[in-house]
Amino acid sequence: MTLASATLVGSGAILLWSLLALFTAASGDVPPFQLAAMTFAIGGLLGCASWLVRPSGLKALVQPWPVWLLGVGGLFGYHALYFTALRLAPPAEAGLLNYLWPLLIVLFSAGLPGEAGLRRGHVVGALLGLSGVAALFAGRGDLQFPAGALPGYAASFACAFVWAGYSVLSRRFGAVPTDAVAGFCLATAALSLACHLALERTVWPAGAGQWAALVALGLGPVGAAFYLWDVGMKRGDIRLLGVCSYAAPVLSTLILVATGYADATPALGLACLLIVAGAVVAARAAVTPAASGASPAGPSRTPRR
Repeated sequence: MTLASATLVGSGAILLWSLLALFTAASGDVPPFQLAAMTFAIGGLLGCASWLVRPSGLKALVQPWPVWLLGVGGLFGYHALYFTALRLAPPAEAGLLNYLWPLLIVLFSAGLPGEAGLRRGHVVGALLGLSGVAALFAGRGDLQFPAGALPGYAASFACAFVWAGYSVLSRRFGAVPTDAVAGFCLATAALSLACHLALERTVWPAGAGQWAALVALGLGPVGAAFYLWDVGMKRGDIRLLGVCSYAAPVLSTLILVATGYADATPALGLACLLIVAGAVVAARAAVTPAASGASPAGPSRTPRR
């Protein structure tokens, strides 16, 4: 798989994540950890389904403990921290801090072995994207950071580091097959179920429409997206994908507007302009040869056990 095709595959995850808010809103009042348990179970079973025609995929689950720690820690750790942030802090502020992760991916990628040096265009593009997300959240109302919500802000800040770390470190395990993500999803579903039983009251979707939205959530944004993202992080342009990730909240808002769940605002237009500008700047940096003549290297390989 070429760098360009893997980057295109990874961008499919961003498109699927833009549907996350729509399907979540349409799934009713299912509590967060229960929703995570159900959707990650569907996402894990989606990966397992391919083993019916390709039994060799099952061998991907035989991995050393650092691989499992990274996979389950990334998927479950991120969502557990994010749900905690939403409980303890205002959603807009928590969401804004959470969206530091694309910028962190761009910055962290500079530490990967064999990667070309970080270019100014990557950082400028990521900052433009972050500005676009800030404009989007600010347009929903006055952003306020009450001191009492400090634990929630800390959780949101931490989840940005967790997701960026999971994404970038996946590059170091480039030889681990994407089939292993199915195991990470199932383990995340089990941990989410334990949290649900301990912390929440069970609420089932009401009606076929809400069940359909929940299944779609598990098949797409909380299913196929993680497999696509794994391919993009291991074999694609990790910095360009990091910058393009800022498109997810804007596309999500546009979809909510189109489906009647939200209203169009001037802030949405400004956010679109800033994020598109950031993506263009980062794309130019990705295709412009570095001054040192270095070329982007493929992912490092860690032997599979």
